[in-house]
Amino acid sequence: MPEDELSRSSHSNPGKSLVNGIKTNPASNSPKSSLSVPVGPPVYVDLAYIPNHCSGKNTDPEFFRRVRASYYVVSGNDAANGEPSRAVLDALLEGKSQWGDNLQVTLIPTHDTEVTREWYQQTHEKQQELNIMVLASSSTVVMQDESFPACKIEF
Repeated sequence: MPEDELSRSSHSNPGKSLVNGIKTNPASNSPKSSLSVPVGPPVYVDLAYIPNHCSGKNTDPEFFRRVRASYYVVSGNDAANGEPSRAVLDALLEGKSQWGDNLQVTLIPTHDTEVTREWYQQTHEKQQELNIMVLASSSTVVMQDESFPACKIEF
C-alpha cells in the first residue's frame, strides 16, 4: 500500500464506521442508540416506505417526527419476524402527534395482516384525531400463475 494511502486510512475516524452514511460507534450494540441523527428541520415528502418492512428494528417515533409524508407504505407481511410491527404503527401515532399541524396522512398497507387490523380497530379514534386515513383494498392482481393483493395510489 502506498505511503500516502496508508496515512489517509490510518487517520480516518478510528473506531468509527458508517451506517447509512451516518458515523456510528461499533462498540454500541443497539442500532438506534448508535445513530447520530443530525439536528435539523423535518423532511416533507409525498410518499415514504416505512423502513425494513415496518419492522421495529430500525423505525421509531423519531422517524415519523422527522420524515413527514402524505402517504406511508407498510409492506410487512411476516408475523414471525414482527413485520409489520405494532410498535412501529404506534410510533406513527406518536410521531404524527408532534407535528404541530394537522396534515392529512394516508397509510397504505400492502397486505391485510392481523397486526394492522387490530391496530386499526384499537386506535381508530386516535387516527381520526390525527387526520390519518388507512386505505383498505380488496383488489387482487393476477399475473400468470400468481395472484396477490394490491393497493391503488392516486395523486
